[in-house]
Amino acid sequence: MEIALTLVSPQEAALAAAAVQLTQALAGAQARVKEPRPLGPGAVDLSVEAEALAPVRAAAQAALSQMPVDVCVQPWAGRRKRLLIADMDSTIIGCECIDELADFAGVKDLVSEITERAMRGELDFEAALRERVAMLKGLPLSDLQRAYDERVALNPGARTLVRTMAGSGARCVLVSGGFSFFTTRVAQAAGFHAQRANTLIEAGEVLAGEVGVPILGREAKLSALREEAAAHGLELSATLAVGDGANDLAMIEAAGLGVAYRAKPVVAAQAHAKVDHADLTALLYFQGYAASDFVTD
Repeated sequence: MEIALTLVSPQEAALAAAAVQLTQALAGAQARVKEPRPLGPGAVDLSVEAEALAPVRAAAQAALSQMPVDVCVQPWAGRRKRLLIADMDSTIIGCECIDELADFAGVKDLVSEITERAMRGELDFEAALRERVAMLKGLPLSDLQRAYDERVALNPGARTLVRTMAGSGARCVLVSGGFSFFTTRVAQAAGFHAQRANTLIEAGEVLAGEVGVPILGREAKLSALREEAAAHGLELSATLAVGDGANDLAMIEAAGLGVAYRAKPVVAAQAHAKVDHADLTALLYFQGYAASDFVTD
């Protein structure tokens, strides 16, 4: 079978060294590497002939585990996806919005500890969300906009990822266990077609300390992937999901390409590929886009 092996790194020298090391490692996996194809600064595609995908992926990950290089190994056919489902907090943006709200409420240490444990899969997501939101009771609604203005920023490559895929005809949906106040704004800023998230209940001019039901968590994210794919006549093999926390794991495993971005160990271990070093444009390179194809501001 023909396999696409994509290398992406912020360090071009490391990329060159990785390509040499990979060729040697893959020889032991009974794989034949064809001529590399540069995709852009710090990105290269290798076409690999092998009988099976798993040995190539295992050999590549082992060979590059100590190098600042992200690698994606997947079938060459069908690698350009038609649906992107993306987590928001710590994926498309660089913070956890609930932790930032907690900072304004004076309880960030307590809330961020629960957030971290929930994202690692150590706590039930819904129960942990309810507990954290309860600590926000009485927070002025004006602090939500303040948190967005002062704390929320798109991660590097996020807008280019979404706009490039959308420009090529893909459906792009932001799906978050966070809050619609933020997803509506982040979706617009990045160029997503739609968004799904939880709702914070209001009590006049302050937060009530409650979250709307049903709570959007792990299973709801998986359902969003399946529903969006079905609505647009797509097989799951034509989808890409990206996230960092345990509540993203089900959609990451079910997608045609599931990517862990700066992810917790439980997610990184199960994803098809992970991005630990490059920015989010790595997901475009993984699909075979060249830098010249990118839609940028």
